[in-house]
Parts: sequence; C-alpha cells; structure tokens
Amino acid sequence: MADEAGFQKNQPKVLKAWAFYDWANSVYSLVITTTIFPIYYSAMTTLSDGERIPVRLFGRDFNADAVYGYSLTLSFLIVVFLSPVLSAVADGIGNKKFFMKLFCYLGSLSCMGLALFSAPENVLLGLFFSVLASVGFWGSLVFYNSFLPDIATHDRQDRLSARGYVLGYIGSVILVIICMFLIQFVAKGSGQTQLFTRLSFVLTGLWWMGFAQYSFRHLPNLSKENVNKNEQFSGRLFSKSFREVLRVGRELFADRNLKFFLSSFFFYSVGMQTVFLMSTLFGKNEVRLDDGKLMLTLLLIQLEAILGALFFSWLSKKIGNKNVITIAVALWIVACVAAYALDTDSPGAELYFYAIAGIIGLVMGGLQSMSRSTYSKLLPADSSETTTFFSFYDVLEKIAIVLGTFVFSTLIEKFSHMRYAALSMSVFFLAGLVLIRFVNADVLRPKPQA
Repeated sequence: MADEAGFQKNQPKVLKAWAFYDWANSVYSLVITTTIFPIYYSAMTTLSDGERIPVRLFGRDFNADAVYGYSLTLSFLIVVFLSPVLSAVADGIGNKKFFMKLFCYLGSLSCMGLALFSAPENVLLGLFFSVLASVGFWGSLVFYNSFLPDIATHDRQDRLSARGYVLGYIGSVILVIICMFLIQFVAKGSGQTQLFTRLSFVLTGLWWMGFAQYSFRHLPNLSKENVNKNEQFSGRLFSKSFREVLRVGRELFADRNLKFFLSSFFFYSVGMQTVFLMSTLFGKNEVRLDDGKLMLTLLLIQLEAILGALFFSWLSKKIGNKNVITIAVALWIVACVAAYALDTDSPGAELYFYAIAGIIGLVMGGLQSMSRSTYSKLLPADSSETTTFFSFYDVLEKIAIVLGTFVFSTLIEKFSHMRYAALSMSVFFLAGLVLIRFVNADVLRPKPQA
C-alpha cells in the first residue's frame, strides 16, 4: 500500500529500522533515568561518613536530592513547551528524519557529557547534561513516533509498536548488565569504580548514537513540499501549535467520560511517574541499599512491569478497565503510605523496601498499559485526529511529571528526607481514584460485532 507521495508502506527493512531505534534509545531510560546515573549522583553528593553534600544554587544551599528532582522538573517543563511545536513540525513541515537525528545527537552526546561529572564541585554540570539528555530523548521520540503511520498500515502498527518496545527492553537490559559487570566486578577489582561508572555514561551515548545509524540509514526522507521555509520556526508556528493543544483539550473535555478519565489520569500520573523517577534515590538514601542490590532491584522492577501489564490486561477482560485502574491506583496508595511508614533504622527495612518495590513493579506496567488502552477506547471511533488526541495525552502526562517532581522536591527540601514527599503522592492517587469512578464503564465494554 502506497501513500499519496508514492511511498510504499510495510517495507520489511523500513519497519525493522523503525523498531530498531527503540533498541538504540531505550538505554537512556534505564541507564541514565532509572539506574546508574541516580546512584552515581547520590554517591557524588555524599561524604564518606554518609553526610549529604548540599548543592549551592542561586546563592543558597539546597538538599542534593531536591536539586535532582528540580532538574527533572526543568527537563520535563522544556519538553512540555517543545512537544506541541515539534508535533507541528513533524505533521506540517516534514523533514522528520533530520529533526529526529538532531535530537538523537543532542541526547546521546549529552549522555557522554555526563562523564565530565567527576567531582561534587561540578554537580551542576552533571545536571546540565542530564537535562539536555532528557530533552534529546523526548524530542527524538516525537519524530520517531510520528513515523509510525507513515511507514506502516493501520493493521501493522500495534504489532510494530510492540516489537519496538520489546527490542528496547532487551537492548537496555543488555547494556545495564554490561555496565553492572564493569562497575561491580572490573572496577572494584581495580579500585576505579568512579571511572567505570563514568565510562557507562559514554557507552550509553555511543550505544544510542551508534545503533541509531541503522534506523537513520533506512528510514525514508518524508519531507513536505511547497513549504514556506521562512515560516518554519516563526512565532506563528508556536502560537498555532499551542492553540491546537487548547482546541483538542476543549474538544476532549466536552465529553463527560473523557473529562473524568483524563482528570483521573492526570492526578494519578503525578504520583506514578514521580515515584518511579525518584525511587532510585529513595532506595539509595533512605534505605541505604548498596549499589549492586539497588541496580538488581531496579532491573527486576522492569521485568515485573512487563508481567504486570500482561496480568492487568488479562484481569481487564474479567472485571473491566475501570475496575482494574481502580485496583492499580489503590495499590499505588498502599505503596506510598508504606514508604512513609518505613522505619529506615529497622533490621527489616531492606525487606520492607523490596515489598514496596514489588508493588510498584506490578502496578507500574499495568496502570500505564491500561491507561493508554482505556483512553483509546474512549476516543470517538470515527475521528481522524487520533494522533492529535494522543499528543494531548502525552503533553498532559508531562505536565503531571512537572507538578509531581516539583512538589516532591520541595518537600524533600523542607523536611530533608523523602518520607513526607512519598506520602504526599498518595493525595494525587486518591484524587485519581475518586475521579475514575465517574467514568461510565458501559462505554469501555467491547462493542458487539455486526
């Protein structure tokens, strides 16, 4: 099947190249966002006696964990403002591969730049590259995702998307295992733990940039013709893109079920994404797990998230999406309250943390997958704006992360620990739990085939 420009869809080599970019870029999520960089950041801001080193910023000292959280707030705030504009570029101007390359190189080079973070004195340099890597990662995904309907027919898109997800998971786990081997065995034997950890950041950037070349080589150059080049990045593009976001938001919130679902999704995403992003520092600084145990726990959470997605998908066929989301959000509340109640000085604190991590792993993948599929079911069946609707969904999730990380970090700064911050997330989950109950379950049931 060919599109209007004559490009033949469903070409095996092109589909493989698209999915392979997940193999390339997913290492950022696992190595930089979830495991090795947060652990390294904690180590670099902690003295040998366990006392934390404050970060000097704007003429005053801040809690190091709070500053890390604020850096996440900043990176996602940038992404929130960029996403609508980048989506407009992808849909209206074209030249997707050029912009995908641009953000890929920004992200991968920034990962390598993290290797320059070699002492507490240059912690802000490390956070600077961390923010740039995040912008590069999410920016490249806008153009990566927009390729999907261009290269695959509708009946192939779900399978291709799942293929990319699996490749990304496998690739990221392989690199994390390599990095863990270097840090836990090679480095400790030579007394060069810091050096090999920084080498892991370089390997992450090289992996991302290197394997992306296969995708860039085979993905098509789908550029728009007859575009006024002088208007590509004009103020008109910015204002138009944000007006489009507001228009879509008004249209979606005019539907009662979508209004309650999206409101619920926003509130529980505040808690879910924030807890996941800050969980590594919680395990390191509150529970004081050693690096090896913490990295292994985080890997197991990733695996459990996949199993959780499969389990909740099966459960939804029995009790429906609405009830599954309700159960998942309730379990998140249990996890947050349990984190607050954790006695870090107790001999059983480590096992207690593993139990909390087990709950998080189970509901993380399940709630994410259920949210997207539920949203898809609630959208108008005859609409041609599916891509635009999901762009709004993604922007809403990023705004939730901005709010969540800001609240979490502010409470860390105020109380100098994470327990109250973790408890505060239960308030957002509770709001999401109440709102989801107003969604009409009947509209989520499968329509009978004619």
